[in-house]
Amino acid sequence: MSETLRNSVKTMVKETFEGPPVPIKGSWFTNSEPNSGIFGVLEGMSCDQASMSVHGTTLAAHADHIRYHMWGTNEILKKGKQPQMDWGKSWDIHSVDEQQWNRIQERLRNEYLTFLESIDTIEWNELLANEVLSSLAHSAYHLGAIRQMLKVVKV
Repeated sequence: MSETLRNSVKTMVKETFEGPPVPIKGSWFTNSEPNSGIFGVLEGMSCDQASMSVHGTTLAAHADHIRYHMWGTNEILKKGKQPQMDWGKSWDIHSVDEQQWNRIQERLRNEYLTFLESIDTIEWNELLANEVLSSLAHSAYHLGAIRQMLKVVKV
């Protein structure tokens, strides 16, 4: 993969999780204020807010589902094959206490950092490029879903 394309992919992944760069020079697809990526949005949520059911799911479940998907992607990037995954189980979280909520966020951040490192180190091929881009799209989708849930949770 060309260095230009690799850097562009990393820019989009970073915006999804970290929000636009600071100082803000605009954004590609998130809101342009600081902390508008997944981490910034989740950081401001209490464990009670993260546990509030919105149409049958919670912010905690979304956050852990993103982590689970990213873990699967990281396994594919490391080993070249899909690990055994139970997608239904990735939505099992209905309520969290403060410690559990902090652990979910920490584990998500760790998978994200592993993902960023992998983008720089993998031997690119079509399968891995598709995997990286689908993980970006999946995470961006859930950022949008989380932001919509905030309209209910932060009332």
